[in-house]
Amino acid sequence: MNEPETIKRILDECKTIAVVGLSSNPFRPSNGVASFMLKKGYEIIPVNPNETEVFGIKAVASLADISGKVDLVDIFRRADEAGAVVDEAIKNGAKAVWLQEGVIDNAAAKRAEDAGLLVVMDRCWLKDYMKYGG
Repeated sequence: MNEPETIKRILDECKTIAVVGLSSNPFRPSNGVASFMLKKGYEIIPVNPNETEVFGIKAVASLADISGKVDLVDIFRRADEAGAVVDEAIKNGAKAVWLQEGVIDNAAAKRAEDAGLLVVMDRCWLKDYMKYGG
């Protein structure tokens, strides 16, 4: 977990990203990171029951509401809510989960790794993109 090789693989291979907790508020970190993802050519799926759309993209209430394939589940939720999202990501066949800075759930990260997912925890996707490139 959090090895440079894992981070690079996620950046290179995971092109469809479900951003859980994505807010339409431009002052929220999730908004800035997802906006950057779009600019770099990634496809994002906003996952937030309190949003109808973000960046003109229809939002879904939960990962279970996504019909297509998701490569990465990027989690902008409190640590105490992250485990349930990780479990949904495993169930939905995601390749990877990314728990953003400050989101730490070691048990959930282990469940994801044990299920064969790539895992990054307590790191910022955008900062790592700037460091490792995409």
